[in-house]
Amino acid sequence: MKRIIVFLSIFLLFVSAKADEGMWMLPYIHQINIQKMNGMGCSLSAEDIYSDKNISLKDAVIVFGNGCTGVVVSRQGLIFTNHHCGFDAIQQHSSVEHNYLKDGFNAVRLEDEIPTPGLSVKFLVKIEDVTKQVLSRLPDTLSEKSRNGKINEISDSISKAAEKDTHYLAEVKPFFAGNEFYLLVYEEFKDVRLAFAPPSSIGNFGGDTDNWMWPRHTGDFSVFRVYASPDGQPAEYSKDNVPYVPKRFAAISNKGYQSDDFTMILGNPGSTSRYLTSFGVKFRMETGNQARIDVRGVKQTIWRSFMRKDEAINIAYANKYASSSNYWKNSIG
Repeated sequence: MKRIIVFLSIFLLFVSAKADEGMWMLPYIHQINIQKMNGMGCSLSAEDIYSDKNISLKDAVIVFGNGCTGVVVSRQGLIFTNHHCGFDAIQQHSSVEHNYLKDGFNAVRLEDEIPTPGLSVKFLVKIEDVTKQVLSRLPDTLSEKSRNGKINEISDSISKAAEKDTHYLAEVKPFFAGNEFYLLVYEEFKDVRLAFAPPSSIGNFGGDTDNWMWPRHTGDFSVFRVYASPDGQPAEYSKDNVPYVPKRFAAISNKGYQSDDFTMILGNPGSTSRYLTSFGVKFRMETGNQARIDVRGVKQTIWRSFMRKDEAINIAYANKYASSSNYWKNSIG
């Protein structure tokens, strides 16, 4: 059976049995590979996937919290994201009396959904190439430290100019090892409420043993809802806020899928080091990774010894432990 998975994000990756792979940024898929995608069975145009002028699929995909991916699946702002992405919020609302980490949570009515202070979601408005604006202001004589400082200064200036007289959030990010720079503009919503979470026995099935292993069988999902002011604008939490009506949402099909169906994932991965040299891999394994394994291993052992004895401590340290163990396991490989 031919399986083709397309990963669209700030970049786009092809992975298939044919080893047909690459990396493309969303604004450029119309130039590079949309014809090939259509030939593989994709029925969307490049404009359907990403457009900074018209409604497109990018308007249904969010940055959840500090960098996770989420997708809006209803006209009432319902969001699906990973269980580990919602873990901090689930812990925040858990107590010994109501342990949502252990038992899960289900809001039967909108009024039952729980506000989560500090949690926000961001909708991508546009991506703009600002490489020339950054590099043209960097003298060749700068030291590495001075160059990085100057890049931060220029990036901050570009971001502030993009935000001026708008309610948007903007940031400039380096790509391709600092050889290109892109301005990302977002609309941020700060009233996000917990709607559903499976118990950790489902959401974190397999724990550290299965983490970073494939295939992996776990119900790694949680459900939230984004709220807006009555006129549909981003707003801080208020009892008067209403479920946000998105520009676009991803409808869930009950028809399932068939062999050879085209599959596409739109998301926000943090980074990639796919082109790291063998020397870089060796350095990472023997220095950074080993230090992380040693230090976090000791720290987690101490935490765990107390967490096992007291349910309140177990809840209080659950997210700290999960965050630490995530890249502890990643470093082990």
